[in-house]
Amino acid sequence: MKFGKVDNPEEIDFTLPADHPETSRVLKEKGAKSAKPEVYVGCAKWNRSDLKGFYPRGTKDELEYYSRQFNSIELNATFYRPYGADQYERWAEKTPSDFKFFPKLNQEISHWKRLNDAGDITRIIVDSTLALDAQLGMLFLQLRDDFKPKDIGRIETFLKEFPQGAPLAVEVRNEEWFREPVATEIYNMLEAYDTTNIIVDTAGRRDMLHMRLTTPYAFVRYVGANIESDYTRLEEWVERLESWTAQGIKGIYFFIHQNVEKESPLLAAHFIEKLNERMGTGLKVPERPDDKSGKLKL
Repeated sequence: MKFGKVDNPEEIDFTLPADHPETSRVLKEKGAKSAKPEVYVGCAKWNRSDLKGFYPRGTKDELEYYSRQFNSIELNATFYRPYGADQYERWAEKTPSDFKFFPKLNQEISHWKRLNDAGDITRIIVDSTLALDAQLGMLFLQLRDDFKPKDIGRIETFLKEFPQGAPLAVEVRNEEWFREPVATEIYNMLEAYDTTNIIVDTAGRRDMLHMRLTTPYAFVRYVGANIESDYTRLEEWVERLESWTAQGIKGIYFFIHQNVEKESPLLAAHFIEKLNERMGTGLKVPERPDDKSGKLKL
């Protein structure tokens, strides 16, 4: 994942900012303190070419193996081409019943149409994903870098017309979204339409680390920089998620990217180990056939 990449990541202050003031309110009003949250951790891809060294020799089906190491996938393939219900059904058949997919909405919606007159194609694509049934986690919309607040009305129309029955998260990217008063406007809009506000943790765009939850679900896209501090960054995230859990968060969806994706399973395994230790999540720790030490290869 190249978005937010910088030449000298060791110079970046990766400290997590404090929660947005409205986050505690959202968790208090909409959370569930009496129950543990559902926790899904995964990578962005399952292709052998991207996750080099992750698959043991002789692995015949990459998705089948991946889904028995992780409990979820941030499904970016759906951004580049639409898939029919039959393909989603085949993916579901290959994976355990508790494995969940988090598909990215197709680029025709977000990048070509820029949400303009996108209702028909959105319904077609969402209907296809519903074939996943209980294995559908949450769909997500990633807007173009140059999609600016002047078109905020398109977002509201899109949210208003979004098909029922499919949870949605939204990621805005242009820097103008994170400046007041626009930031408050978009956050309140997402909250009003029960839409999850995606948090992105990447070196070159610290403004996207807004820490503003708009639902009692945290959808986090974490981008490592292929340096040793990637591990300590994840440990700080465990502390924050533990705090949100104490406040009643219902779901944690955490997807790990890397500038060099082959390291993603190593980071994910470390993150899962720390979650299990601190929060008692009991998630399976992925096997690492290429590096039993679990340390990042620098």
